[in-house]
Amino acid sequence: MKIVITSLGETIDSPVDQRFGRARYFIVYDQDTEAWSARDNKQNLQAAQGAGIQAGQTVIDLGADAVISGHFGPKAFATLVAGDVEVFSGATGSVKEAINALKNGELNKADNADVESHNGI
Repeated sequence: MKIVITSLGETIDSPVDQRFGRARYFIVYDQDTEAWSARDNKQNLQAAQGAGIQAGQTVIDLGADAVISGHFGPKAFATLVAGDVEVFSGATGSVKEAINALKNGELNKADNADVESHNGI
């Protein structure tokens, strides 16, 4: 399973970015091989609008089966669900801790967005 985690830095020891659409980086983690790579999300950091939709499409294009972040806006959530990506919100700590929380069943699958749109998430 391929998992994308929002991150403030370029390693799995970096903190989880609480914002999805405007996350600084996406860490792409392959659960089968435990290999990972960082993907810059700079194109969405200053986007006037549409950051969540564009970030969602990026995650889909990366071939993710699941995505982990702190929070998701409604348009990002809808984009991810339409792309058959499982959404897990409420992650804290490092990217590595979020991965382990998912593996251990400690993260809940999101049923819907948990923030309003147009607030930088």
